[in-house]
Amino acid sequence: MNDWQPDLLGPPFEQLTLPLGADDQGPVVATLVRSIPRRALRRLPLAGVDVLSVHGWSDYFFQPQLAQFFTARGARFHALDLRKYGRSLRPGQTPGDISRLDEYDVDIEAALEAMGQGVDAAGPRHLVLLGHSTGGLVLSLWASRHPGRAAALVLNSPWLELQLGAIGRNAVTPLVNARARIDPRGLAPVVDFGFYTRAQHEVGALPVAGYREDWRPARGFRVHAGWLAAILEGHRRVRAGLDIACPVLVLMSARSTPALTWSEQMASTDSVLVVDDIAEAATRLGKLVTLARIDGAIHDIFLSTVTPRADAYAVLDDWLVCGLHVR
Repeated sequence: MNDWQPDLLGPPFEQLTLPLGADDQGPVVATLVRSIPRRALRRLPLAGVDVLSVHGWSDYFFQPQLAQFFTARGARFHALDLRKYGRSLRPGQTPGDISRLDEYDVDIEAALEAMGQGVDAAGPRHLVLLGHSTGGLVLSLWASRHPGRAAALVLNSPWLELQLGAIGRNAVTPLVNARARIDPRGLAPVVDFGFYTRAQHEVGALPVAGYREDWRPARGFRVHAGWLAAILEGHRRVRAGLDIACPVLVLMSARSTPALTWSEQMASTDSVLVVDDIAEAATRLGKLVTLARIDGAIHDIFLSTVTPRADAYAVLDDWLVCGLHVR
């Protein structure tokens, strides 16, 4: 369980395989990636913090700069490649295959145990969760079901509502659920035309060292009915209202651009989600939610151009260090 290995990102990153049993496609694992500060200096503002980051759909962790933001402030940074994504995807497995988002509780608990999250010789360690897109939905639901576990939840363009809105979601849900019961791995129509990946190339976020296009294909993984049904159920729960006890920071772009045809605006807007719908849904997460809309940001705020990326890090820094008092 403690056999940490060198990671494809190179030093100081290491990875640990977390066995999760097996399903009809074979052994299931999650993979934890860590970057630990060389010295635990208690005077640093986040010295008592453990960060757990979870990626979005058709994604995995490949962003050293994100880890460096936290480790420079004394935090221990960890990123989790969920089952059947990225480092955890095994031959013959359906990428991202899941029937209920609650199944990720097993992945998260295994990661927290491997992190030694809780208390060490220097005192209590505070958990900060960081979720992007689908990972933001997963962590929001987890935090609501596990009050008191996290000190803070940071959401990077969280997928809290379907792009069709609540009315559209209600209309398609019965059809998706019926298909999921009959053929959970049946394919849905292709809706990703590769414009978001093109936007990342346009802003210089790609290519980067350690990037695996087979783990993050330009047009995304094919969508399956069972997975989509799980996502719609997660959206329904958010719409009904969550009860996240810890403070929540939601970072998102100021504007959206519909991904129907390529537009240069996609290099400075969210071309994946409808940000106004996400902003409205964020109000249903808990009692203490801070919303920051970053002008010029793309869907992954931390892959945006220099100015919006710096703006987002500045907001995050102020919110964590000055407002959270996690030490």
